[in-house]
Amino acid sequence: MTPLDLLRPTRGDRLVCPYCYTRFTERLILFRCGGRPGPDGRRCAPVEDTAIRAHLGRRERLPPVFAADGRRARALCPDCGVPTGAQVCVTCHARLPVNFGRIPGRLIALVGAREAGKTVFMTVLIHELMHRVGARFQASVGGSDDHTRHRFHTDYESPLYDDARLLGATRRTGVAREPLVFRFTSRRRGPLGRRPRHTLLSFFDTAGEDLTTEASVETNLRYLDNADGIILLLDPLRMRGAHAEAAPGTPPPPRDRSDHPPLDMLSRVTDLLLRRTGSPSRLIPVPMAVCLTKLDVFHDALDPGSPLRRPQPDSPYFDESDSRDVHAQIRRLLHRWDGGRIDAHITNHYAEARYFGVSALGHAPDAEQRLQGGVRPYRVADPFLWMLGGFGVVPSREGRS
Repeated sequence: MTPLDLLRPTRGDRLVCPYCYTRFTERLILFRCGGRPGPDGRRCAPVEDTAIRAHLGRRERLPPVFAADGRRARALCPDCGVPTGAQVCVTCHARLPVNFGRIPGRLIALVGAREAGKTVFMTVLIHELMHRVGARFQASVGGSDDHTRHRFHTDYESPLYDDARLLGATRRTGVAREPLVFRFTSRRRGPLGRRPRHTLLSFFDTAGEDLTTEASVETNLRYLDNADGIILLLDPLRMRGAHAEAAPGTPPPPRDRSDHPPLDMLSRVTDLLLRRTGSPSRLIPVPMAVCLTKLDVFHDALDPGSPLRRPQPDSPYFDESDSRDVHAQIRRLLHRWDGGRIDAHITNHYAEARYFGVSALGHAPDAEQRLQGGVRPYRVADPFLWMLGGFGVVPSREGRS
């Protein structure tokens, strides 16, 4: 057995890091020294952690990591003798959330071309989970660590909600963007009364056009291979026939990105996921939520009785009846807007897929990319709640359409 084989235990025994999506056994979890003086006065000096820089793109000087039995909550640093409970990933050295490995984790990959509004969608989705959706399901949602809490508020939430300005496009780098990790906590009734139920949620943001080189494919393969669900965002304005039904004055998508049509991006994602099935005769089992974005620009073109003109559900459960109505409506729109090939691709490759129509902003920004009137999202949480319902995290039932 080689050293590499030690990192390849059976799939059922492995945990998945919510930051780099690497699989490993609980025993292999590393510890980071606390950096305090030990019994004899020795202290481990901070060093630049090259694993964090290589995998997450962060430059940080931290006390060193060391190996111990990761199944235990604490370990003694072999150099200074100080006890520590700071557990880190064996690959990227990110600080693992409290009780990691003892609470379920769900890894959600967001995929879409840049003009689909993916970063804005993720920001609004998380904000909705923290506020309106959290209240709807009597749940609390917050960042799993200080770095996530600070990063989400400073880089995502504050510019969009406090400054009312559109977020800039995600920059391409040689390093995969770091996922945002949150904790979804609700209370479930059991034989011992109502007890808290925690679920870790990791959101990974990758652009479909990044899947064009061998290096980018290998970078994103680890994330897509270990994702529990995928939310695919498609810009309907990239489809022939859709722009004619958009609100007057709606600008077309940038021409310099016309070499990445939605079907090509979807096909690249499917190619990666087909490696995961291990058999060409099996449908891809990963739940796929296909979302048409910017629904607000098509509101007036929809029939008055369309499910996409209903108020968004507010019951404390995921409404399956309403969701199936929306699915059927989006499927009709796909065929009307020359997206029939997308529907055929989804039907013939995915075992579990659902269509959604969403609007993250609720209206178009002005010429200076400002949001006059603030953010007014519509159905942004629906695809995510569909997945959580399938995972058993939130209740799902038939409602009244």
